[in-house]
Amino acid sequence: MHWSYEAAMKIIERRPDKEEYVCAAGISPSGSVHIGNFRDVATSWFVVKALRSMGKKAKMLFSWDEYDRMRKVPANVAAVADGFENYIGCPYTAVPNPFGGDAATYAEHFEREFEPAMRSFGIDLDYRHQSEMYESGKYTQQIITALRRRADIFDILDSFRTQEAAEGEREAYVPVSIYCPVCHKDTTRITHLSDDCLHAHYVCDCGHEGDFDFEHDHHCKLAWKVDWAMRWAYEGVDFEPGGKDHAAPTGSYQTSRVISREIFGYEAPLFVGYEFIGIKGTTGKMSSSSGLNLTPDSLLKIYDPEVILWLYAKTEPAKAFDFCFDDGILRQYFEFDRQYKDFVDGKSDEFMRVVFDDCLIEGRRPETVPMSLLVQFGSIVDFNIPMLEKVFEKVGTPYKLEDFAERLPKAKYWLENCSPESVNRLRATRNFDCYSALSEPEKKEIDKLYEVLKAGGYDLDGLQTLLYAIPKDALGEGADEKALKAAQGTFFKNVYRLLIDKDRGPRLYLFLYAIEKDAYLGLLDFSHPKTEEEEAIERAAAEEAERANAKPEKHIEYGEPDPVEPIKPGVTIEDFARLDLRVATVLKCQEIRKSHSCYKLTLDDGAGERVIVSSIKAYYTPEELVGKKLIVVANLAPARIAGVESHGMLLAATNSACGCRVVFVDDAVPNGTMVK
Repeated sequence: MHWSYEAAMKIIERRPDKEEYVCAAGISPSGSVHIGNFRDVATSWFVVKALRSMGKKAKMLFSWDEYDRMRKVPANVAAVADGFENYIGCPYTAVPNPFGGDAATYAEHFEREFEPAMRSFGIDLDYRHQSEMYESGKYTQQIITALRRRADIFDILDSFRTQEAAEGEREAYVPVSIYCPVCHKDTTRITHLSDDCLHAHYVCDCGHEGDFDFEHDHHCKLAWKVDWAMRWAYEGVDFEPGGKDHAAPTGSYQTSRVISREIFGYEAPLFVGYEFIGIKGTTGKMSSSSGLNLTPDSLLKIYDPEVILWLYAKTEPAKAFDFCFDDGILRQYFEFDRQYKDFVDGKSDEFMRVVFDDCLIEGRRPETVPMSLLVQFGSIVDFNIPMLEKVFEKVGTPYKLEDFAERLPKAKYWLENCSPESVNRLRATRNFDCYSALSEPEKKEIDKLYEVLKAGGYDLDGLQTLLYAIPKDALGEGADEKALKAAQGTFFKNVYRLLIDKDRGPRLYLFLYAIEKDAYLGLLDFSHPKTEEEEAIERAAAEEAERANAKPEKHIEYGEPDPVEPIKPGVTIEDFARLDLRVATVLKCQEIRKSHSCYKLTLDDGAGERVIVSSIKAYYTPEELVGKKLIVVANLAPARIAGVESHGMLLAATNSACGCRVVFVDDAVPNGTMVK
């Protein structure tokens, strides 16, 4: 039985007479909704479909937790806008949109980024915007209930903690944060609460203080674990998944389920904790530093929506799986196509029938032209559609544009952005360096291949036979199988090098048969010397490569090494321990106006972001620093340098022989690691 049906049966068993079941998911628009967060949606959606297939009415509730406070500034926001750390503590709906465009707020920008992708997956969501829910007063009675039961809520929270509560903590606890009407932050503290819990007096860190009427003022929010439990009861939620950390014995779900039952009188929904999603391969341009995050929408640039849903549906939530940006994606497409064919032919088992019921989208039909062929042949013909159709016809698979229209752009995007090394393009000139390095017998094999191809008169199967026969004939009769296979492997490698500058490539017989012979035949003909045109092309290519690899020249004069300074007086281990040295990653490197020597560096130190001003401009370009890990003195007193407040210092070595050289750290070391 598929895992979604197991969940659906448990839901029905718990509330057999319910008219409509509610499955929920929720995400805070703190940044782009990533593929890991999307598991929240996919898991719940498949359970909705299972309930509906069992004849039950069910809906998918999606909560935009946009009334949450901003906790930190994501790297892709910091890369395009300064000063957003000033909005930490504000609800996301009170933070401006840093990216421009029509979206009025920070929250709306990321919501608009996510919602069209859901329509691409055929997922029908009933959205709840928590800013509207709170500010319209829909939760007023629930907030008052929480205030009146605050001591009981504290006791529940305290029962899940491992440390003892401080004296007076229980009496001071209030499960509500008020957003200040002046600074819009939740940096407020309730100093007095009326006995009926309807009125409060508060003060804010910004200096403002005021009175709050919980029946009529609504710019406040319940604490997370209380808020979650309250919304289950308000919406009548029957099922909600979450990250595996929520399912831990002291995690959010275990705490909120008790609050839901004891405070709001509602039995918590069935909960499934899911594993996180992995990434295999490099993502090239698909990175947060370039502004293209690993979101469902970005996945759709390389994956069919059905394939994405198939990966989620066939994997139990408690198990991890990977999205592949390396050639593993080709294997995933192959496996999907194979299983889809079995489904269409009625050969799938019960589990896989449910998987395809979940991943197939109404109004669409997957076209299973092999992605591997689109990648191989597409790059050879530079994704020219008429030529690609001709190639497919020649190799006996006469796919037309309507068959591969959706997958072809994905193949092209994957090649260019994720696997440029997989692009197969014919050389512009003959490879004399490669040919000259061949042995005389190997040269004769290439000459023989040229003559065979030039003569023509073969079909696809005949060409395959001819290719294998050339090294076999060169070895002569009596060669053992091991030697023959080695000779054939070397021959194929030599041909690939001469044609596409690689040791491997598309299946050679398919490649040579499919591509127009005139396009490559001359690359195998070494019967005449290098032409002036070839020499000109090679000179131009060399000059272009030199320009591309050239680095800006640093006008620094280095001298003789400085004399080695004497060792300073000894310190105790306690003295050294006072220094807090941390590993951090450079997120952003900016020039500072009117400063000739300093950069403004924004770093991720594991606990958050910090800004450090460093006088290393003469020695590094921004490109040489961004993404690198280094060591910072984290507890150095802040100082104002070049008009910017600097929080820390980089570890570096300085000597007349080398200038200033930053100490970099291996990428494997996590941010925030202490250097001891």
